[in-house]
Amino acid sequence: MPSPASGRALALTIGEPAGIGPDIALAAWLARQARQVPPFYLVADPQFLARRAAALDCAVPLASVQPQEAAAAFARALPVVPLELAITAEPGRPDASSAPAAIGAIARATKDVMAGAALALVTNPVAKSVLYRAGFADPGHTEYLARLVGERTGRRPRPVMMLWCAELAAVPVTIHIPLKEVPAQLSGALIVETATIVARALAERFGVGKPRLAVAGLNPHAGEDGALGREDADIIAPAVARLRAEGIDARGPFPADTLFHAAARATYDAVLCMYHDQALIPVKTLAFERAVNVTLGLPFVRTSPDHGTAFDIAGTGKADPSSLIAALQLAARLAAPAAMAR
Repeated sequence: MPSPASGRALALTIGEPAGIGPDIALAAWLARQARQVPPFYLVADPQFLARRAAALDCAVPLASVQPQEAAAAFARALPVVPLELAITAEPGRPDASSAPAAIGAIARATKDVMAGAALALVTNPVAKSVLYRAGFADPGHTEYLARLVGERTGRRPRPVMMLWCAELAAVPVTIHIPLKEVPAQLSGALIVETATIVARALAERFGVGKPRLAVAGLNPHAGEDGALGREDADIIAPAVARLRAEGIDARGPFPADTLFHAAARATYDAVLCMYHDQALIPVKTLAFERAVNVTLGLPFVRTSPDHGTAFDIAGTGKADPSSLIAALQLAARLAAPAAMAR
């Protein structure tokens, strides 16, 4: 884990302030020694955070800092890089300050990471419906990050979502679309592009020497030789062949119902799934409280806890910080120079 001597902390966003983001950020700092939480700072309104800490009866000292001061301050106080706006949302009740706070925190933290002032980006959950009502134009966090990178560099990246836990790394090729639209959206080019980004990230960030990719079929039994659908034979298999011709160790398509048991997982480093739930169900079954959402394809490391805003328990003290702690730990690991050299 990076230490204060490294000079840089992780940038953590407040997320939806009416949700559990503030609660788990406070809890993660309190667990910093017992659970080896790497140094981070929270982009937030310090006064709002102090009110939430008081409501939770949570004795967390806060220190308003600049990013470069955060790592040194982390041992004695939770470092907070102030947002230039007041947050007024109450637990479970988003208000007019919610969307500006969530968006502003992402923009500030991304700027810090791209400027080298922060080690990596970790984002707390947002409520998309709240953002949309405020006029937010991007589908979600990932697309907004890609736009911010494009505005800064002149080249918009193609981000890929990976769900990661110690037991499994799974990547959905299609993500937030209705299931009935998956066959039409699926293409060989999309599979090849996604797999190439995954293989590169496994090598460059995760330190995997020669990444092994398993590719799930779309249909039951991977199409059963066309009897249960042609997509596996006509789209997925040719994409796998192309990947292998390009030097990527990809195999499949495999029937998804036999791809996630322990013996099968030992044969690959990541699995490409054809749709959202095919990837997320096994990860959340194996590690519901420890799973991390990782965005591949960005010029910096970005992770996020793999859960939502949980409005129903915000401000109650019941929120479990385990997924956030896992996201912080993984971000520190992937961003550390040693990870690039392994």
